[in-house]
Amino acid sequence: MSRALPKYNKRRVAIIGGAAAVALSGAVIAGTALAGTPSKSSSGNNARTLAASPGTITCPDVASKLPAIPASAQAEVTRNLTLLQTQIDEANKRLVDTVGQGGPNFVNNAILGPLKDKRVATINRIATAIGRTAAKPTGLDSLAPCALNAVGGGNANAGKANTGNANAGNKANAGGKANNGGKANAGGAANTNAGGQTGTGAAGVGTITCPDVASKLPAIPASAQNEVTRNLTLLQTQIDEANKRLVDTVGQGGPNFVNNAILGPLADKRKSTIDRIAIAIGRTSTKPTGLDSLAACTLTK
Repeated sequence: MSRALPKYNKRRVAIIGGAAAVALSGAVIAGTALAGTPSKSSSGNNARTLAASPGTITCPDVASKLPAIPASAQAEVTRNLTLLQTQIDEANKRLVDTVGQGGPNFVNNAILGPLKDKRVATINRIATAIGRTAAKPTGLDSLAPCALNAVGGGNANAGKANTGNANAGNKANAGGKANNGGKANAGGAANTNAGGQTGTGAAGVGTITCPDVASKLPAIPASAQNEVTRNLTLLQTQIDEANKRLVDTVGQGGPNFVNNAILGPLADKRKSTIDRIAIAIGRTSTKPTGLDSLAACTLTK
């Protein structure tokens, strides 16, 4: 038989039960509060992530140190200036990909050393190209070694051309993508198309082909070299953009869509860019004429 609890026992049980509930609620609240508090280890991890940033490889500018470039050497020189920038880009990528690897001399031995060797060979090809029809420049080997800039030191690669913006100290290796008839590959080989500049077209769409400008230029004064090469780079960028638009707009418009919406605007852009090249040369030498005839491009199926 069950016996009823005395009244005071019932009160005692109620008090104990209430206390337990309060304690449990307090634990839940405390746990919730702690869950919302950022841990010290989290901030430490963020600090370590920031500290792992490897910096940037900086190399002396080559284009600005060259003498006047004979017209016959222009395409080869520009192609190798492009290759110099490609080498820097690849070295910077390797710098990021190998963070934390090796010992204290890893960057010097595995990245900066091989980069210097590649630059020596490329710079020598530039000097040789110029030397075939003019005085071969000397002392350019001193521009081969590069250095590692710590984070915050800026990127003074003096390499990659800013299309339309002459950032002379920062990314101004006027090497760009322009070359004798196409876009330079990482290995320095040009993708030529009957002496003209081309882009990469999709199968069935065709490719926009433009007359090569670099090979039609006279000797370029040293003072104009950066500006001329930068605008040669811009010419190739314009072709690449037009080819992309060609692919993106397949099936749009009528039979004259490509002429009116792509080739026409491209010719206008090229004319302005070619004019800037002629003006740059004309500041200290005879201004070339007749280059406007190179502005018009065609669609090659």
